[in-house]
Amino acid sequence: MGQGKEVLKTKTGDAQVEIQERGEIFFFYRPKVNKEEAHSPDDVQRLYIVLRPESGERSTEEKQDADSGKEGAKRKGSDTGDEGGSGGSEREGGYGKQEVNIEKQPLLRFIVMGRKSLPDPGKKSRPYWGFVELVTTNIDDVKSSLQGEEYDTKTKGHRHTSAARALGEGIYRILRHKEGKKKPHTHLIYKLEFPPEDECNEPQESLNIKHEGSFHIQIKNPEQHGSSTSLYRGLQSKRKAVFPAHLQGQFGRLRYHPADPPDFLNYEGCEFLLISASDNIEEELGLELQTEEVEADESCSDLIKTFGDTASTTLF
Repeated sequence: MGQGKEVLKTKTGDAQVEIQERGEIFFFYRPKVNKEEAHSPDDVQRLYIVLRPESGERSTEEKQDADSGKEGAKRKGSDTGDEGGSGGSEREGGYGKQEVNIEKQPLLRFIVMGRKSLPDPGKKSRPYWGFVELVTTNIDDVKSSLQGEEYDTKTKGHRHTSAARALGEGIYRILRHKEGKKKPHTHLIYKLEFPPEDECNEPQESLNIKHEGSFHIQIKNPEQHGSSTSLYRGLQSKRKAVFPAHLQGQFGRLRYHPADPPDFLNYEGCEFLLISASDNIEEELGLELQTEEVEADESCSDLIKTFGDTASTTLF
């Protein structure tokens, strides 16, 4: 599929759009225990987004140390599972730093959305909270996070967790948006390639995976604790990211900061908010995302090629 391309179609006043990062985006969901398909968010245990950056303002990005977080646990063969830890005292979030050339090496961010759906990009709503569950340069790490499992409990007996199911794949951009004298903010925008626009399915519609969407994205300051009345309880302290000083310093005393640079998202335990902006990228930003011009053939699907042996791709 590839990262596609963006085309500037119209100018929107004195607004300025700068592409920070380009790549591929994949959507998956995991049905609740003993359910095989989702008809609403109530049927969903987890909604996942996988981002694979492939180019941007810089060819080299900074990520967490490979021995930290879940990435490190998987390298050592002691992963604690998808739900984020066994309750020990050891820090579980990403920390340290390592450089990755995203044009030459795979870099994958495995993201969990807290409300088990995306906000509807065409409707104003409260921000939706999410967090980076896993950052890795090993595709097999993401595959293992998508797998199902069988296990026994003392109270409910034998249980079956289904493998994650594919919802869609496409291209994305993280961009800097400047409007007049306002402070710049950042957008996550995407456009699906599979399934094609003229095909619809119930899980995709019910979880607000539109054919294209634009969201403001804000990174949460891990050193600022939410109040007891906060809408977003967030992660436990030991699961939060520990950003390098030059990234942490950008927050100052603020609770949120734009995803600028996108390197913030290269740390497990990075928490963020997605805020609905538009379901028409060209109308909002004067920008058109163009996917690769291929027929809607599953043989062209990077999702199937990469994850098809792990996640169910029946929607394709």
